[in-house]
Amino acid sequence: MNNKKLFAAVVGLGLVTLSACGSSSSSGSGSTGSKTVTLVSHDSWAVSKGVLADFEKKSGYKVKVLEDGDAGQAVNKAILTKDNPQGDVFFGVDNTLLSRALDNGLFQSYEAKGADTIQAGYRVAGDKVTPIDTGDICVNYDKAWFSKHKLQPPASYDDLIKPAYKNLLVTENASTSSPGLGFLLGSAAKYGDDSWQSYWKKLKANGVKVVDGWEQAYNEEFSGSAGGKKAKADRPLVVSYASSPPAEVIYADPKPTTAPTGVADGTCFRQIEYAGLLSNAKNTKGGKAFLDFLLTREFQQDMPLNMFVYPVVQGAQVPAEFTKYGPQAKDPETMDPAEIAEHRDDWVKSWTSLVLK
Repeated sequence: MNNKKLFAAVVGLGLVTLSACGSSSSSGSGSTGSKTVTLVSHDSWAVSKGVLADFEKKSGYKVKVLEDGDAGQAVNKAILTKDNPQGDVFFGVDNTLLSRALDNGLFQSYEAKGADTIQAGYRVAGDKVTPIDTGDICVNYDKAWFSKHKLQPPASYDDLIKPAYKNLLVTENASTSSPGLGFLLGSAAKYGDDSWQSYWKKLKANGVKVVDGWEQAYNEEFSGSAGGKKAKADRPLVVSYASSPPAEVIYADPKPTTAPTGVADGTCFRQIEYAGLLSNAKNTKGGKAFLDFLLTREFQQDMPLNMFVYPVVQGAQVPAEFTKYGPQAKDPETMDPAEIAEHRDDWVKSWTSLVLK
């Protein structure tokens, strides 16, 4: 998910950055050598050092990580360089952008070991990508702000266009941000192709603010985040993730007994992230081994506290903080990747004309 690492850095302890971890093989052959596997990802990739070291020890491969900005930016760059890819495996293309990657031949076929343990609801047709994690894009709210103003937080998309919530919401640009695009797709799933534009006209009239990306929206504009408090932000509603409240607790010092932020459960859109073996990868054997690793119980159970996402394999446990402060949405909006592929570009173009001009 986008910018979770930036979130953690602002809130407190920060997450482990692995751009330099295993940056060269033991034989000195670099990223193209048989003993190095190179992962290309967005800038929210993170894993515990011990978990990665265990993979390197068991597999014999060193891991090099190249982080390439926001998910959309990373996918677009990977497509442009597909004939001479930067690495062997790409992680972080989600269901909102999957068709773009597949249509441009970004991946080659490989069915990862453990694919049969993936929960049925997260599987995708074919063997070009492997589901790795899931999360819900939702409106978050600042509990203290709503308590102070004696106003009930919004609970649904419909609530957000009510006069009581005028000038309170900040969201990300749907053309540049993964959560921004997810929020647009959620509204399209909710209201349909015929009515989502009408909804956004009302949302715009109700004072929604649009910024480029998640980091700016959450840490600079949202009054409920640790970063927003420092910046004296004035927007108590933000498009973020259902896993943001537990992050606010985990990285706070001292830790509060309850999360300072909450989730409007009726505003959620389910996001699924995938990884795949890049076409023309130089180290296909190492890339396959790394994809297998991403489905192991060890990695899947390590993800939540590093990238603030949920595992997709059956039986993988999540931290108690997730269950207490950030449970998955009960009934999130969803959309078939084929429908996203058919409409995404036109919807984003219409959204841009309607909301930003």
